Amino acid sequence: MSLQKPSKKQLNKKISAHEFRLQGTDGIRSEVKVSSSGDLENLTPQEVFLKFGYITEEFMEIYAYAYTRQLVSAGKIRVGEDVVIGWDPRDTKGDYNSAVVKGVCKAGVNALIVGVVPTPLIPMYILHKDARGGFMVTGSHNPKDQNGIKIFYSFKGLKLLPDNDKTLTRAVLEVESSALDKLPLKGKRVDSRKEALALFYNFSLAPKNTWVPPELENTLFKNITLVVDSANGSLSEIAGKIFLQVGFKNVVAVNSKLNGDVNLKSGVADLEGKTIITKEMIQKGTGVFAKHLAITKLFELGYKNRISIAAGNHQVCGAVFDADGDRFYRLDYDASRDALIVMNGDAAAFFQAKYLITSDPKKYKGTRYINTVESDLNVSSAAREEGFIPILTPVGDKWILLKIALLMAEKRIRSVKKSKEKKILSTSILKKWKDIQNKDYLDVLKIEELELELNQFEKIKKGVKQVTSNKNYLFSIGSEETGHCITEGYLTLKNGSQAPVFFGNGIKSAINTFVSTQILLGSKSTQSYFSNLFNPFRSGHKKAFYIYYINKTLFHKNSQLWNQVKTFIYKEARSKGFSPSLTSFNEEPDMLYIALDSKKGERAAIFIRNSGTENKIGINLRGPTKSAAKLKQIGEKCIRVIMPSMKDFENHLCKLEGAILSQLISGSALNTKIKFKRPAGERVLSEMIKQGLIQLTNNGHALTTLGKWYLSIKKRNN
Repeated sequence: MSLQKPSKKQLNKKISAHEFRLQGTDGIRSEVKVSSSGDLENLTPQEVFLKFGYITEEFMEIYAYAYTRQLVSAGKIRVGEDVVIGWDPRDTKGDYNSAVVKGVCKAGVNALIVGVVPTPLIPMYILHKDARGGFMVTGSHNPKDQNGIKIFYSFKGLKLLPDNDKTLTRAVLEVESSALDKLPLKGKRVDSRKEALALFYNFSLAPKNTWVPPELENTLFKNITLVVDSANGSLSEIAGKIFLQVGFKNVVAVNSKLNGDVNLKSGVADLEGKTIITKEMIQKGTGVFAKHLAITKLFELGYKNRISIAAGNHQVCGAVFDADGDRFYRLDYDASRDALIVMNGDAAAFFQAKYLITSDPKKYKGTRYINTVESDLNVSSAAREEGFIPILTPVGDKWILLKIALLMAEKRIRSVKKSKEKKILSTSILKKWKDIQNKDYLDVLKIEELELELNQFEKIKKGVKQVTSNKNYLFSIGSEETGHCITEGYLTLKNGSQAPVFFGNGIKSAINTFVSTQILLGSKSTQSYFSNLFNPFRSGHKKAFYIYYINKTLFHKNSQLWNQVKTFIYKEARSKGFSPSLTSFNEEPDMLYIALDSKKGERAAIFIRNSGTENKIGINLRGPTKSAAKLKQIGEKCIRVIMPSMKDFENHLCKLEGAILSQLISGSALNTKIKFKRPAGERVLSEMIKQGLIQLTNNGHALTTLGKWYLSIKKRNN
């Protein structure tokens, strides 16, 4: 039986929904399903995505074609010019990767194909080849049954912004798949993998990018045994080689198979929210990390070398990435605890920033330290104490990249305002700048137009072609707690010149972090070394509650549920001595961010947002440790307000979740007695644990108090 086809009226209603975009935080990302599936017959690829949330290979082709045609229509690319296409290894049959290539070639543009590569190589290669844009086909940290596309624009390798997403959404929905099928492949497929990989290796090993001091290049990492977890992803055949060449003497690669099992019992996603991993957590049966090869290998090597580690003569560390290689977490075996210290994006960025300002205080003092709302609130205070100016952005490394570009433009705007020749172009420039500052345009093309006018102004003013926009004296580091870390790098262009670039790059972040800790902490005692690793700044309270398999359209700015949750949090916060206030982020207006201040001057926050990368909503708590209990109480109550309203009981994974809960109603069940379809059931079990609906016990999975409550209200609703 085929799925019911949505009516034109239903689709138009969804399309006209609040600020509708097909895209989430970073491009499109969702579960995949081949177009030939019987239950999708008589539906267009767009209808399949809109109604059921599946990305088909036909939808991928439409998406790539629509964007490329947009570039052609806007005069940003000419027929016969190039775009770059790469992917992570989850699509073992190549159906979705090939579809993107076809979409580009049908638009009349050449596809520079680089194959399985880390995401940061796409914008690097775009700039190196002076290409007109690029696609990375990846589901990033998401499970292997999902895939998606990240798009990079040619201007500074920036990602698309919301206004660009909306324009692309309209273009995608207008494409007739039957007409697209008939178009010939006008563009060429060009195998560019060898040149692109060489560029990535050269970039990764350049001393200006590694930060390894020349006098220490043979000794800095000599005592480190490094376990590299590539999450069976894009860095699987790359990361180990780079770490060896940069100076690590003993590199052990795990989870480095290109078999499609990306992020499976591996990678950064499962480390989020963890600060330490104990031996109990790898115990067979009950340990949440019992099957994580990198973690079990680190315990094995750490215990084997515990005496030399305790004496400060050896280190056993882990470098953990996600499937597309733009995120990094670090692990360190602490012999005194027989445990692993987890270093997240906040800590890695703080160490890097401290190294930069210690190395060159004159250059970096007063520069910006950018992080997102997901970060520990205390990291901003710690950065300020070090001499940086902290800036907060919404979730997503594209907002950090945007802020960097605007900081660099701001420096040039000051020059325009002070110039005697400012009347020549300044009216147009200053208007564009005002519009961008007021967030009237969240459009990467508008920012490019501003830069082009600034270039023209400087040519008139100076009579030379030199452009000062590439000089960065305002920014030091940008980070997300989840592992994105952005610092200035130097890329060799086709003409041999070097240009500063700013991309989320797991390999660069990893090497820079190890350099920073080895130099900053290398002379400290073993106890002090691990103490600093574990707590590089006075950390605050961080916790996130997640609800999966939801109807995201119900939660947006001023929706009934949004206002209901806002009122509820205000009431609960006041009852606990906080003064709540709403903070708006124009870049992400649908996020409900409530700042909480106390009479004692303490700062806390609760923010709730739909994930832009997964089918879930998060209730996030941030604040001082002394407020943890109060924040947790509010968060747990929020779950019970949001979960009954937003759960999508028609979602196939939600149905599977319900079936598993029903099997556990007696209170416990052996793993072998839980019946579910693989691999979806394994994923749902993992996500049920993340939601706090079930837990692992010596007897297998069992319902939690929250799980029993949810099952009871689910039955009442039914």
